[in-house]
Amino acid sequence: MTLLVGISAKRGQTRFQMPRFSLSPRIIPPSLIVALVGLPVFAAVLTGLTAGDGATWDHILQNRLIPYTLTTLSVLFITAIVMLGLAVPVAWLITQYDFPGRAVFSWAMILPLAMPGYVMAYAWADLMGVAGPLQSWIRESTGLSARDYWFPNLFSASGLAFVLATTLFPYVYIIARAAFSMQSRASIEAARSLGARPFDLFWRVSLPVALPAILGGLCLALMEAAADYGAADFLGIQTLGVGIIRSWQSFGEPNTAARLALMLILIAGAFLIAARIFQGRRGTQQTSSRWQSQERAKLSPLFGFCASAACSSILLVCFAAPVFRLVWLALENSASAADLAPLIRSTLLLGALGAAMAFASAIIFSLSSKRSAALQVATRLIAAAGYAAPGAVLGLGALYILRETGQALSGSVAIGFLVWIYVSRFTSAGVEPIQASLARLPKNLDLAAQSLGSTGLRQFLRVDLPLIAPGAFAAALILFVEILKELPATLMLRPFGWDTLAVRAHAYATDERLAQATLPSLLIVLAGLAPVLLLSWRLGQTERT
Repeated sequence: MTLLVGISAKRGQTRFQMPRFSLSPRIIPPSLIVALVGLPVFAAVLTGLTAGDGATWDHILQNRLIPYTLTTLSVLFITAIVMLGLAVPVAWLITQYDFPGRAVFSWAMILPLAMPGYVMAYAWADLMGVAGPLQSWIRESTGLSARDYWFPNLFSASGLAFVLATTLFPYVYIIARAAFSMQSRASIEAARSLGARPFDLFWRVSLPVALPAILGGLCLALMEAAADYGAADFLGIQTLGVGIIRSWQSFGEPNTAARLALMLILIAGAFLIAARIFQGRRGTQQTSSRWQSQERAKLSPLFGFCASAACSSILLVCFAAPVFRLVWLALENSASAADLAPLIRSTLLLGALGAAMAFASAIIFSLSSKRSAALQVATRLIAAAGYAAPGAVLGLGALYILRETGQALSGSVAIGFLVWIYVSRFTSAGVEPIQASLARLPKNLDLAAQSLGSTGLRQFLRVDLPLIAPGAFAAALILFVEILKELPATLMLRPFGWDTLAVRAHAYATDERLAQATLPSLLIVLAGLAPVLLLSWRLGQTERT
């Protein structure tokens, strides 16, 4: 159905045209994709709302629900503070000042996105352990024993927040950098002419304008943090995500898990709504010189060294140190890739199937959005709902559908359902870059193509798709790597004998065999570097210098 609402003015009066609905065969494919993407989310919510009570749920309601929720919220709060402290000052330095290494730091700050949270947790657990290199160096340097000094505890809510913040802060950095670089040159120069010092320029001029965009990016990053399972489970932090998986695995209570999933859906949904609100309130500075590139001020040698040292420290902590530690462990223990061949095959097959289906769904969504405003709203909402729902929640929705249809979680059925959940979870990641590329096409391009007899799918394949090929390629690559890193849904729905790199790395790490977990983890990071480097290159291309 296409909803058309018209408002026209005639002789000074406003006439409202009542909505009229029209059926068209063109809306059938996107409507089916909308149902396909949204059904697992709907099933999970329905299960949570209609699930009956039981002894397990009564126990969790009385003893664990409030601790699960408070722990999750406290982790997210600390994560938000750390991400803002890492991302915003660095984005300001890189956009406003010139200092040694700035060109490298501008793209290298995105590299932590290649590391899943659980891989970062494995690496830092080894680095910070009692027998790890950091504490060993302290004992050797001071002669103290492990009981004679204080050392940060990674296996805590603050430790989990540190791990999540170090992998997710690039989301905030990218948006903050774009917001700072898009600001008016005139306002900056006016503030400088009035004697504003650098801190005043940041705190009183640039930050208030960029704050809505920064908070929008922060909400999206926190939505990802709320969906975490691997890092929280490894570090032993009792979050809602961990409670969902344990209710299903340990107690065999999918209904109880679905009840817990409702809380996680509410938290993730709140962050998604907040992100949309903040993105709709982005500050603007409409001046004649708004689009003139800002001249970066050159820092003095001392301050330039401090800026380079600060950026180097962040990059060391958030990427270089954990990656080098994983490489060291792999070389030290002579890790062999011979046993990983089945895992690589399973990972690549599931990733390719999931990415292909999610990419096809994203293409259909994007094509339909050009034809119908109602479908554009529906596809964005459904895709966003699937993206906001954590993998554990979607896995529960799939289990509910399996139970209701009488299917067994094995063989091709399990693979099909797992790919389905990948589509539901990650289609939004493909929709956004494709629709962003379509939005940049000239408005009269459709009219020109139609005048030449090219319409519908033919027009998209012959006219639109070649023009948006870079965005489409980036979307496909992002989808593949996101599926490659996904853990909770894969852990819940994979058939027997279909372990992936993420599942095996998590199993090794949970059994305290970090040496064996290093090679699968490094392969995941290596695969994640491709889209991250592509994103860095595209960001550098669009930056006004």
